Amino acid sequence: MNKTVIAVLALGAIAFAAPASAEKLKATLDGKSEVPATTSSATGTADLNYDAASKKLSWTVTYSGLSGPATAAHFHGPAEAGKNAGVAIAIPNATASPVKGEATLTDAQAADLLAGKLYVNIHTAANPGGEIRGQVTK
Repeated sequence: MNKTVIAVLALGAIAFAAPASAEKLKATLDGKSEVPATTSSATGTADLNYDAASKKLSWTVTYSGLSGPATAAHFHGPAEAGKNAGVAIAIPNATASPVKGEATLTDAQAADLLAGKLYVNIHTAANPGGEIRGQVTK
């Protein structure tokens, strides 16, 4: 075997030996993703980090342009885009952007998160079912 092949094999072994526990996920929030869609021009993003070893999900959610103050925010699921589901994980203190937080997930919540079956929903008085929404993806 030549040195290049050995180096590549060694690098591959290092890559597989490293813990594969950290996942970066995201969501882009808007009114047209709500079910039913809203006419809101508000937008938002969610930047998520999930550590599979500790089952800890941490997030930063930013939003702007809502019809009024956010009254609540949650991760909902399990549901694919275009479907609605109940609250899975609360996002506390969502009345001002940005919102930072973390939660320890159950096995079922972790499976739904990694399968793309959770969405972020921000609620307002004018849109109590949700003004903007975004599906969580890798």
